[in-house]
Amino acid sequence: MSDQFVTTERHGPILLVTMNRPDVYNAVHAPMHQEMSAIWDDFAADPDLWVAVLTGAGAKAFSAGNDLKYTAQGGKGSMPDTGFAGLSSRFDLEKPIIAAVNGFAMGGGFEIALSCDIVLAADTATFALPEVKVGLFAAAGGVQRLSRQIGRKPAVEIMLTGRHVSAAEGLSLGFVNAVLPAGHLLEAAMEKAREICAVSPSSVKATKRVLNGMDDLEQLKASLAHSREVMSELRHTEDFSEGVNAFVEKRQPQWKNR
Repeated sequence: MSDQFVTTERHGPILLVTMNRPDVYNAVHAPMHQEMSAIWDDFAADPDLWVAVLTGAGAKAFSAGNDLKYTAQGGKGSMPDTGFAGLSSRFDLEKPIIAAVNGFAMGGGFEIALSCDIVLAADTATFALPEVKVGLFAAAGGVQRLSRQIGRKPAVEIMLTGRHVSAAEGLSLGFVNAVLPAGHLLEAAMEKAREICAVSPSSVKATKRVLNGMDDLEQLKASLAHSREVMSELRHTEDFSEGVNAFVEKRQPQWKNR
């Protein structure tokens, strides 16, 4: 099946989801957020689908994250209650999603991967939370999930510098499960999905239910709500406007700290 910005394919109990805006490196804008949220709603509700694989169209990018040009140009629409790509604030999904990170995963693209249960990366993939370079911060779960998945100290350094992290470093830090040659990535992800499908789907759902409960105990939902409040405050600063404008104009920002 093909929607406007995302394609889906059913392979038995496996749903292959491909973010399909390669001309903008699969950056996500409001209409795509809504489209992806609907796809995950349908995936959750379909008893014949047990596992999903998520990847990006083209060889260069998994996702460049938030489509800042769309935002700067006054693009219409809002993010769904389920969050970035319909995933970052989805707290009750009891089916696993495997991220097949085929290229760079920047900002929200990295946060999409962190929202998935398993991350397989091409050896050419890179990751970053560069929001601080454009007057933003990783408010779609990057702060919470990266610090929980690899520990606070290495996560803070990545978040505060916005530097790029290779797939190999991601594996050593622990947010990547395996690194594959780019040409074998998708098949490896599908094979991992088939491996999961070979075990009890009821047991998988039970495991995910407990993991979701752990997120609740750790107040992930409340922390993400706080991130949205802080982001709302940040949007009223001069640095926010300067960061977005400098990105669109392809120049170095002139920070004012106000």
